[in-house]
Amino acid sequence: MTLTPVQFTLNGEERAEFVPSGTTLIALLREKIGVSSPKIGCYQGACGACTVLVDGAPQVACLTLAETCNGKSIETVEGLTTGADYHPLQKAFMEHYAAQCGFCTSGMLMAAKALLDKNPNPSREDVIDAICGNICRCTGYEPIINAILSAAGSRSGARTA
Repeated sequence: MTLTPVQFTLNGEERAEFVPSGTTLIALLREKIGVSSPKIGCYQGACGACTVLVDGAPQVACLTLAETCNGKSIETVEGLTTGADYHPLQKAFMEHYAAQCGFCTSGMLMAAKALLDKNPNPSREDVIDAICGNICRCTGYEPIINAILSAAGSRSGARTA
């Protein structure tokens, strides 16, 4: 079995791992490193439960090969909090009841973070476009959309939702 070295930054921490060629990013994160926020959903890139940020862009970790992340920055929900402080998106998801079963939540949060990092004052349509690759079976999407718009408003000082 050929092992491939992969060096990357995970939530601000430098990492180096050896993985078998063809290992997916979700397998590296969950099975080898123990990061549990990206969920395993469809293994087809269709549900968004495994969404993480790779160099700031949302990627489905079930289809991303770990070796393609060499030299890149990977962000997961574990990297959103600083100390005891929740990220504004996490606070907004709680305030707007945007998580029910929680299975899609980490993917939704990461897709939303990528949007707000690029566009701090998105329209409703921008939010819908940003989360369109993430399936939620519980909330009906309205609480999620409202939470993201609220987080955008709290970051910019504007009032939205």
